[in-house]
Amino acid sequence: MKLKNKTTKTKIKLSLSLLGNIMIAFIISMIVYFIIALFFESFLSDLVANLNYDLYSWIVYNREIVVIIYIAIVLAVIIYRFISKYVDAMGEVYKSLDTILKEDNQTIKLPSEVSIFSDKLNEIKSDYIFAKKSEKESEEKKNDLIMYMAHDLKNPLTSIIGYLTLMNDEKNITKRTQNKYLKIALDKALRVEELTNQFFDITRYNLHSMPINKTEINISYLLKQLVDEYYPVYKQQQLKCELTVPDKVMYNGDGDKLARAFDNLLKNAINYSIKNTTIYISLVEKKDAIVINFKNKGEKIPDYKLNKMFDKFYRGDDSRSSATGGAGLGLAITKEIIELHDGTIAVKNDDDFIEFNIKLKK
Repeated sequence: MKLKNKTTKTKIKLSLSLLGNIMIAFIISMIVYFIIALFFESFLSDLVANLNYDLYSWIVYNREIVVIIYIAIVLAVIIYRFISKYVDAMGEVYKSLDTILKEDNQTIKLPSEVSIFSDKLNEIKSDYIFAKKSEKESEEKKNDLIMYMAHDLKNPLTSIIGYLTLMNDEKNITKRTQNKYLKIALDKALRVEELTNQFFDITRYNLHSMPINKTEINISYLLKQLVDEYYPVYKQQQLKCELTVPDKVMYNGDGDKLARAFDNLLKNAINYSIKNTTIYISLVEKKDAIVINFKNKGEKIPDYKLNKMFDKFYRGDDSRSSATGGAGLGLAITKEIIELHDGTIAVKNDDDFIEFNIKLKK
């Protein structure tokens, strides 16, 4: 709509400019004509009569036609100059298109006749530079991610091969030692499976849109089930989880996708919680929305990192061990799932708690 309005304004501006030039040219031509008629008519008449008397006679008897021809010639010259000027200006517009693809800070400047296009071309150039920069950053993050995950895959695989080799080579291994080696190898194998699943997440996230199949679900039960499933993890990580939800809150959504989103948030809370603290999860049903809150006590997150929490492939702490390090997709996928349900998700961090607030419209 805005582009259409600007196009209309441009047409009006060009039309008024042409009309103005014609009127000015007409006025000037008439002034010149009257000056010639008053001061130089006698001289010009004698000159034409001496050169060609028949032409002189024709001019005298067709004075009105001569005036019309004079005005027509003047207008033709003015219109030609006007069109030439704008053709040259449009040529500058065409040349400026090449500068759009240059990733520099040079502003596109055009002649006054077509200056209205400058803002639009500079806007296109700015969007192009931003898109290229975002693409480059995303590619760098993806390359870093591949490097991280290749390293993370190598470590558990080395351990698995090492412990299985010990079991194979040691003939007099005790049952207790064998079970210990098997337990370590199994834990490492599970980590390899988790990392492999993360690679699949990356592929799905980049190549496919996420379909949503909505049905009527009890979102309270969904959260209760999720919290119960992680009971062994709380114990292992020396954490507690406190869930505050009504017995039954019905919502029209995709249960599998929402479970995945909540699962990502709970995993994030577990990985970033300080030991011997409590993770708080609450659900409040309002008239027009369902508000869900995940809150855990963790280290203070700087604002510049907080603003990137939902970016694809962003890992808030590069120093995290391979046991907890993720692909940097969990929160990005969570945000996509929530937004596909016409909801919103936000994060905040004070001195004590990290909070994720979800709002699902009813």
